[in-house]
Amino acid sequence: MIRNDALDRLPVRHAVPELLAALAERGEAVLSAPPGTGKTTLVPLALAGLIGDGPARRVLVAEPRRMAVRAAARRMAWLLGEEVGGTVGFSVRGERRGGPATRVEVVTTGILLQRLQRDPELAGVDVVLLDECHERHLDADTAMAFLVDVRATLRPELKLIAASATSDAEAWAQLLTVLDGSGPAPVVWSKGEGHGYAVRFAAPPAGIRPAHGTWVDPALLRHVASTVRLALELHEGDVLCFLPGTGEIARTAGLLDGVDAEVLQLHGRAPAAVQDAVLRGAGPGGRRRVVLSTSVAESSLTVPGVRIVVDSGLAREPRTDHARGLGSLATVPVSTAAATQRAGRSGREDFGVVYRCWAEAEDGSRARFPSPEIRIADLADFALRAACWGDPTAEGLALLDAPPVGAMAAARAVLGSIGAVDGAGRATERGVRMSRLGLHPRLGRALLDGAPEVGVRRAAEVVALIVEEPPRDYGDDLAAAWRAARQGSDGYGARWRAEARRLERAAGEAVGGGAAAGSEGDDAVAGLVTALAFPDRVARAREQGGYLMVSGSGARLAEGSRLGAGPWLAVAVADRTARDATARVRLAAVVDEAMACRAAGHLRSTGEEVHWEDGDVVARSVDRLGAVELTVRPLGAAAEPALVREALLEGLRREGLGLLRWRREAGELRERLAFLHRELGEPWPDVSDGALVDRAGEWLEPELSRASRRADLGRIDAGEALRRLLPWASGEAVRLDELAPERIEVPSGSRIRVEYGGERPVLAVKLQEMFGLAETPRVAGVPVLVHLLSPAGRPAAVTADLASFWRDGYRAVRAELRGRYPKHPWPEDPSAAVPTRHTSARLRGER
Repeated sequence: MIRNDALDRLPVRHAVPELLAALAERGEAVLSAPPGTGKTTLVPLALAGLIGDGPARRVLVAEPRRMAVRAAARRMAWLLGEEVGGTVGFSVRGERRGGPATRVEVVTTGILLQRLQRDPELAGVDVVLLDECHERHLDADTAMAFLVDVRATLRPELKLIAASATSDAEAWAQLLTVLDGSGPAPVVWSKGEGHGYAVRFAAPPAGIRPAHGTWVDPALLRHVASTVRLALELHEGDVLCFLPGTGEIARTAGLLDGVDAEVLQLHGRAPAAVQDAVLRGAGPGGRRRVVLSTSVAESSLTVPGVRIVVDSGLAREPRTDHARGLGSLATVPVSTAAATQRAGRSGREDFGVVYRCWAEAEDGSRARFPSPEIRIADLADFALRAACWGDPTAEGLALLDAPPVGAMAAARAVLGSIGAVDGAGRATERGVRMSRLGLHPRLGRALLDGAPEVGVRRAAEVVALIVEEPPRDYGDDLAAAWRAARQGSDGYGARWRAEARRLERAAGEAVGGGAAAGSEGDDAVAGLVTALAFPDRVARAREQGGYLMVSGSGARLAEGSRLGAGPWLAVAVADRTARDATARVRLAAVVDEAMACRAAGHLRSTGEEVHWEDGDVVARSVDRLGAVELTVRPLGAAAEPALVREALLEGLRREGLGLLRWRREAGELRERLAFLHRELGEPWPDVSDGALVDRAGEWLEPELSRASRRADLGRIDAGEALRRLLPWASGEAVRLDELAPERIEVPSGSRIRVEYGGERPVLAVKLQEMFGLAETPRVAGVPVLVHLLSPAGRPAAVTADLASFWRDGYRAVRAELRGRYPKHPWPEDPSAAVPTRHTSARLRGER
């Protein structure tokens, strides 16, 4: 019996006629409905003609999370007075409830993508509703792009609805018609706001440190727990508290020990019994509940009894180091849209209250929406789906955000290395089989290649361990976790067994039957399958501790790891935050060198490596597995000369031209040439460090090609070599001494050295030796800077205009120095005096 009273209380019912009219006219629409209005449960029933007077249709509803799929199906069946599996069914990975009579089927977006790739026309489906589009999960964005393509090319009669709980509806409206050019899709707004809620800011105490990686300041968790206790005292109803991850949920549960309420932990890996208990509501005793949840409860779910929301203000987002092939989670401030979603949970059944554990002044600085997953996630799975769809670059897909070029290049490199795509990025037959397994391509490779080696069942069980990552208390030894899962009767064991059975069936179909199980032990099987999935994460122990992965990233085991100190590991799960120098190994298996080389054979190379290292040329023959050196043999004189020459040049670039032998004359020649290049330009050469290294082949040959080590560079006479850069071809080289002479003859007859190392040439000469010279000497047309010295050789004056100095500056210098040096001549008119290097007495004798 249909529960019309419950349906009538859902505010979205007022928007249904407009939505049905939009679909009848355009076949596509965007539904924007706030949390708690019933868009996930009432609208699909109306679209299917199960309520109201619309035509009978088969409706597919796609949700981002398995928990939401089950909850939505259960709620819709309840509204119809039925059990799940009849008119309303659902499909998630490893479980399907439904049959021929099913008119509304709720699926995860991952299941929808698999169906689209097997049957792009979605035969038998009349309407697809993509729910919670605003969350910007990669699977949902991809499914939307494929569906737009299907409507434009294969099934224009297929009706498509994008449902969003936030204000980004206009962007989706533009996207839905990007290919057919018919203008934006209609947007249908549901004005219902549920029962409403009050917002209170509960700013944490001063000194809370910002979260980084997956670390959250314990002081913030204590504040959240205190806020939960306060809310229980001040308000009626159950509490839904949002925290970033399972670790914070467990710690906060400990802080709430003794509270007068049942504390439940809700997250994607929680046992099904716990999930069901949370969604059923309070038990017979009516005891109040505190539900500690990750973002799984942000949307699509109604947690009965909740009147209070406590929001920690934090969320987890994936991050990918594409160069290293490592993923991690980052703890970030929750976006405004997500905070609104969270708050809406408090007003689903009655007026509620939300406590936000941050200062009100910080509220406006938050991002409007969560980061689109396509911008930050590993794109290997997306790239394979796009390749199988026939668009390897994804440039033709209707996406709100284009995939980053670098991330796509990294993804295609991974796919190429496992044979999923060809050189042009097109999906191979092997790649198509991988895409149908419902796995990341890396795990698909491990299942396809591992099954013939170790047997379908054992390969499927190991892959299932990586898919359904075991609890931390299982330890980091994958083989030991495998044995524990086989014996375990906990919720994880049941979930793992279900996934293993699914993968065993899929692998059996993909490899053409059941491959016989091998005789290897658990450790060897776990190692091989893991290494096949993550060949770039095969790691060898370092002498100084830790491990070096084939990818080049360092790795470390946790204190007390069960893996011990094995020489080789195949790492299944690792993460590396921006602040960590090495990756943290979460789950791995022991392997030997032979197995490592077998799994990562495409990364093995042997060859000569000659480079500059630790101040000299290192020449060796290396057999390496990616960044891991397997064997090394010194080459000595057998090294390839061209490689040695390049290594020497690298040394010059790193350590500078001081590696050469620079006499004083060589340095002075370089300064003269630098002056001429600065003042006259070509053909006088640039002799800066960079220019000289770039032209080493011109001025350091043939000595450079004869050199084999640092000491040989030190024997090269830089001055002699520099002369090779003089403009001999044009004939200008012979003018070097004319344009930039080493010495200038002054009036006394002395030949004084010119210094070219500064901004302009400097002539340092005793003042008396310049008597009688009216004009400043010039080199290359540039007046020298004359440093006039006392008879003792100390600076007395500096001038670039000698005539001006004789006229205006000399008198003051004469007055200061004549008393100090009375034996030297100090004429009143120096411009007409006789220059001298001697005292007055000697000057008279010479006359």
